Amino acid sequence: MLSTTIHSRFTNLWGCYMRMMMKVSIPVEAGNKGVKEGTLPKTVIGFVELMKPEGCYFTTEGGKRTAFFFFDLKDPTMIPTIAEPFFMNLNASIELSPAMNLEDMKAGVEKAMKHA
Repeated sequence: MLSTTIHSRFTNLWGCYMRMMMKVSIPVEAGNKGVKEGTLPKTVIGFVELMKPEGCYFTTEGGKRTAFFFFDLKDPTMIPTIAEPFFMNLNASIELSPAMNLEDMKAGVEKAMKHA
């Protein structure tokens, strides 16, 4: 049986999964309304239960409530399912970017050096 780390590296290597970083920025007015009405935590918890991110971080950036989520995207057709609740419930802007952890970066640099 493969360990989670080896399984994650194996599936990423073959393109079945892509680790993503999703940045969610929520405008102040929409965030205030979301806190008062409960849609902000409901939307975040819904995403977390669906995608089971390996990391969730919350901060402010540019005066907006901002969240960073790190998760494996198994199917790009999931992007609307992931993004729409943040758009519709919180008027949020979203940025999705591929991301690597330390193991991925080491493996990628090693691979690049072989082809350089």
